[in-house]
Amino acid sequence: MMKKNSKTQNIIQLISALAIILIINYISSNASFRLDLTADKRYTLSDATQEILDSLDDMVYIEIYLDGEIPIGFQRMQKSVHELMDEFRIVAGSNIQFQFINPSESNDESARNAIYQDLYERGLDPTNVKDRDKEGGVAEKILFPGAILTYKDKESPINLLMNNPGLSAEVNLNNSIQTLEYEFVDAIRKITTKQRKRIAFIEGQGELDEFYTGDITRALNEYYDIDRVTIKDYVNILDPYDAVIVAGPTQEYSEKSKFILDQFIMKGGKVLWFVESVSVSMDSLSTGGMSFALMNDVNLSDQLFRYGVRINPNIIQDIQCAVIPVNTSISGSQPKFAPAPWLYFPLLNPSDNNPITKGLNMIKTEFPSVIDTVGNNSTIKKSVLLSSSFSSKILNIPLLISLREVSEQPDPATFIMPDNPIAVALEGKFKSVFINRLTEKYSTGIEFDFQEESNPTKMIIVSDADIIKNDVRRRADGVFISPLGYDRYTKQTYGNKEFVMNAVHYLIDESGILNLRSREFKLRLLDKSRIVDQRIRWQVINTILPLLFIMIFAFLMAFLRKRKYTS
Repeated sequence: MMKKNSKTQNIIQLISALAIILIINYISSNASFRLDLTADKRYTLSDATQEILDSLDDMVYIEIYLDGEIPIGFQRMQKSVHELMDEFRIVAGSNIQFQFINPSESNDESARNAIYQDLYERGLDPTNVKDRDKEGGVAEKILFPGAILTYKDKESPINLLMNNPGLSAEVNLNNSIQTLEYEFVDAIRKITTKQRKRIAFIEGQGELDEFYTGDITRALNEYYDIDRVTIKDYVNILDPYDAVIVAGPTQEYSEKSKFILDQFIMKGGKVLWFVESVSVSMDSLSTGGMSFALMNDVNLSDQLFRYGVRINPNIIQDIQCAVIPVNTSISGSQPKFAPAPWLYFPLLNPSDNNPITKGLNMIKTEFPSVIDTVGNNSTIKKSVLLSSSFSSKILNIPLLISLREVSEQPDPATFIMPDNPIAVALEGKFKSVFINRLTEKYSTGIEFDFQEESNPTKMIIVSDADIIKNDVRRRADGVFISPLGYDRYTKQTYGNKEFVMNAVHYLIDESGILNLRSREFKLRLLDKSRIVDQRIRWQVINTILPLLFIMIFAFLMAFLRKRKYTS
């Protein structure tokens, strides 16, 4: 009887165990529970990302060109992208579809080149990398570390590899992996946004024209609707816009124009100011070899001072600088140009403590001035975005600048004024510059309600308009606009365009996506010198020791077996 009860009890326990297993399996297959135990929360999507993925109303198809035989560093990027896509799929479901593609899969060289050309024309940049082949030799490969997103009839390329020449390949790769979430969600936002925000370039005071701002206008137009607006007549003329850009005025602003800008800010409008306090003629330098640096007074000093900054009438020289072509041939002979450092063209250091500038390449400038933050308005948050290097100095104007200075060796002992601010972000509630100055002529016309204090808003002030200015070359077949930040003498592209794009996103975007650029994953690199020095030792340990353990284990088992049966 007891045996029968025991058997019944065993059957009940077996059925219960099976039922529990089935229930757990059902719950695990229909419920999603994820726990990110990493210190840097690298597997946790931001709220902004989840909101954008949740709002998708159709499929976003992502082609990722990181497949095939790729170097180990890019395999790490491939793994990170795959993990990110899995996270995207958990939130967006079938609205995110992705595929990894090897663009070098074809054995036919002409077919591969056709694919490379197609990817380049669609916006992906190739990169040459060296990797060891199966025989141990070094082989050069062409990679397209990027992705192309498609949503309905729209397409957007993403170049995933950041290339800062001042950083090592490992650090560049790690920085690229850190910004993966930002790059992908930013591209998704760009192609899925239905109601685009509006930006106005201000005209009428000698600002940079549509040619000299052509490249950044094209880039911004992928996200926003761009207009050029003259502010002279109507107080509310800027009301339809979310932000305005003041790009290098050379003529004075009238009080009426200043008033229109002021009230735009008071209503919560955002402004990106590129205002120079010093004027230097590059034409005079190139033709006559010298030029005077003079005051560029555009009647905005009092307004900017009221908001919290002062652009000083001086010029920064920096040992960390760009080069200019200099004729090195003897007088009367054929001109021969060679690049020479030009201290008046500092290469600025972007701040690593702000999402606008984190991880950017250096920013090229021409004759920038120092910005001071002023005032005691505790509601204004002030952040330095760009600054000179550790080896810089300040020259006051008026000043005679001569090309002969390129042949003079700079004295490092005089370059002792480091980290001079050239770009500053302000955020908070601003006071109107027209408090106690308002007259009827400013507010005549449409219904108008003067505001003395702004709604919470933001602005960025930059003391060099050349940061947003691209080169323009006029030829017989038309006007050629160079990429912003491109130096045609060194063939290097600086971070100017990325800085301006990030600055505009910071001003306009309220989703918080830009903050993803501040994410930081700790880079744990191997010690390369120890790898070389201890390579043989660890090869021996990893190959001989396991064999020794197996042999010892086999000998021990044989010994015990023999002892058991002999006894």
